[in-house]
Amino acid sequence: MVIPKKVLTFILVLAVLVAAGYFIGVKKILQPKQNQSVGETKAPSGTSGGTAPAAGAKSAPGTPDQKIEATPLPVKVATAQRGDLIMTLKSPGEAFTERKITIKAEVSGEVKNLYAAEGKHVRDNDLLLAIDDTRYRLNLERLEATRLKSLSEMFLESQYAASEQAAAVPAGALDRLKAAQSDFEKAAIAYEKGVLARDEYDKIRKVYEMALIEAGRKKDEIMATSKNLTQTEIDIKIAQIELDKTRVRAPFVGILTDVKVSPSERIEAGRELFTLVDLGRIKVKAKVLESEIGKMKAGREVDLRFSAYPGKVFKGTVEAVSPVVNADDKTCSVFITMSNPAEEIKPGMHAEVEIAAEIFSSRLLVPQEAVLVRGGRKLVFVVEGDLAKWRYVEIGLENERYAEILDGVKDGEPVIVEGHFTLAHDARVSVVK
Repeated sequence: MVIPKKVLTFILVLAVLVAAGYFIGVKKILQPKQNQSVGETKAPSGTSGGTAPAAGAKSAPGTPDQKIEATPLPVKVATAQRGDLIMTLKSPGEAFTERKITIKAEVSGEVKNLYAAEGKHVRDNDLLLAIDDTRYRLNLERLEATRLKSLSEMFLESQYAASEQAAAVPAGALDRLKAAQSDFEKAAIAYEKGVLARDEYDKIRKVYEMALIEAGRKKDEIMATSKNLTQTEIDIKIAQIELDKTRVRAPFVGILTDVKVSPSERIEAGRELFTLVDLGRIKVKAKVLESEIGKMKAGREVDLRFSAYPGKVFKGTVEAVSPVVNADDKTCSVFITMSNPAEEIKPGMHAEVEIAAEIFSSRLLVPQEAVLVRGGRKLVFVVEGDLAKWRYVEIGLENERYAEILDGVKDGEPVIVEGHFTLAHDARVSVVK
């Protein structure tokens, strides 16, 4: 195959142009680097390639003759000090209140005024409900009239009897009264002490009362009984009590809930009206295993956490430990009291209970955050001046917050609790609050 001359000429010219372009491009790239190298070589000799630095001027960063000083690392510290190491037990619990009562009507009638309302705070003796008292007031007035009548009749009879010659007191009656009174006083003391039976006491009292009657000392009481005055006075007291019960009052400070009655409603005795709850002092019932009962003591402090208030810790005190172990789950109930002035805790709330079970006094303690493990050994960093010193330590007892130091740190030394995870021995540090 013969290639035409024109085609060969075109290919040759194109190859020459491509080669020329390649060499020109490479030269442009290399020329600036050569100029820069020449300038850097001439600069120290004072030629036009550069100016020598003035005497005393600082070297540029990164030059071999500059010494860079490390920036102190910010850390937080706590002081190693002696204190009580408290070992705690954790247990679930439930809040309850002992002062929760359902108030019931004690007499029947129509609700005249209702002062109770759901969620209302009441004080001791506040009026909560009033029942129409017309019938009870009239009954009391009737009995008062009957009493007045009996009293008048007795007075008239005593006036007539005074004008007559009083019957003589039987011989020896006063001596028998004196002896019976002495026996009765001794029997009363013995009965109160529990050394005399009730039957014997009643028998001696009856002898004493008969001696009073024989001596004429119960004349007025006998006359009052004959006129039914004594029974009337008893009926008056009962009527007064029933009248008072038409006013339902709060027996203690608390909050009303579960109101079940309405104004003008007819209610009967025994009807449930509302519930009164005292949230001022709440109790928590927790359970511990029988193996831990010996560590529970009344008066120990307790930390309480409720899911309704995450991150908040409430304080309580162990009030009592149940003397009975549950046979089913082998646990023992622990009762805890806590103050609840803001009424945040409600009966029935679930609690996470942390009870102080054992207390070890005068132990050298550091926060758990201060203890690190490197190479399988425990250590802390102690601040000396502005340097962090690496100290291997021997740990004794521990709880979630503190570790006991047996060796390696002295009382009063500052240990780093934050910012020390990447520290090295003798690293410069700056303590921040």
